[in-house]
Amino acid sequence: MLTALGVCTHTVYADEKVKVGFVYVGPTGDHGWTYRHDVGRQAVQEHFGDKVETVYVESVSEGPDAARIIRGMAMDGADIIFATSFGYMEQTLKMAKMFPNVKFEHATGYKQSVNMSSYGLRLYQARHVQGIIAGMMTETNKICYVASYPIPEVIREINTYFLGARRMNPDVTMDIIWVNTWYDPGKESDAAKVLMAQDCDMIAQHTDSPAPMQAAEAFGRHGFGQASDQIVFAPDAQLTATIDNWSPYYIRKVGALIDGTWESENYFGDMKEGAVQMAPFTNMPDDVRAKAQEVKDAISNGEYFAFTGPIYDQDGNLQLAEGEVATDYQLNSMNYYVQGITSPMP
Repeated sequence: MLTALGVCTHTVYADEKVKVGFVYVGPTGDHGWTYRHDVGRQAVQEHFGDKVETVYVESVSEGPDAARIIRGMAMDGADIIFATSFGYMEQTLKMAKMFPNVKFEHATGYKQSVNMSSYGLRLYQARHVQGIIAGMMTETNKICYVASYPIPEVIREINTYFLGARRMNPDVTMDIIWVNTWYDPGKESDAAKVLMAQDCDMIAQHTDSPAPMQAAEAFGRHGFGQASDQIVFAPDAQLTATIDNWSPYYIRKVGALIDGTWESENYFGDMKEGAVQMAPFTNMPDDVRAKAQEVKDAISNGEYFAFTGPIYDQDGNLQLAEGEVATDYQLNSMNYYVQGITSPMP
């Protein structure tokens, strides 16, 4: 029976156009997180051509509204739905139970079911390289971070950024402002300006617009683009940027649906496979560029892991023992700042 069902599934999706839905937390023009997911959607459309139809809804708030949008996509015939924000997790799981014949994919979460996968990228790898650069280039020994929401993904990137900076410069301190939004250029810009007014000269962000980079450009400071190469907005300020490459995963999972091999999984893409990329190293001395490339290559080759013990939290509690490498569970449940960060946890 299972074999027969597998053949039937293969035949249905091979002969009929597959409808692929995407739910976005921000606008496709944010030049950050949502923009890069939509690049992935376009890659799916280009790769499969008339075998697929892709649809999306942008700027969907996390919570009940997400459930409404996801339910509507399923009722409108979507065969697979990608929900692209952490705050959609419970709503996606609920809809997966309600629509057992639809495949669901949830970004950056940790829950799965028979018809729901979770997926994410090891973006903390690129963030650590940014920390290396910041530690070498800061002139005030004050770096800073414009943060969105205190979820594990954001906290671990704050930590790995600081660990990279401290590796190169033990005198570095870091200030953090939580803006409690993924996309609000005004709030993001204001936060960056406040931090720079307090002598921060290296701006990192986990928000989705280029506003912090634009503020750094205006102040004559430096920083790092988020999710995509944002150098066009800050040609003199951007040192590099994290680039989220979702396209291979989206193409693979839609292809698996078409050929009847889709399975629920927990995917965590990395530098080695090209899922985590970085913009060119610019506006920096040659020795900084060389060190950044050295660390990036070591991470890509699996020779270096930023979250290797001993690591203590800011209260002095041992979180990773000497030589211990953080597991995916530890990374995905991280709820502490590392030692040296003096800002209180929100």
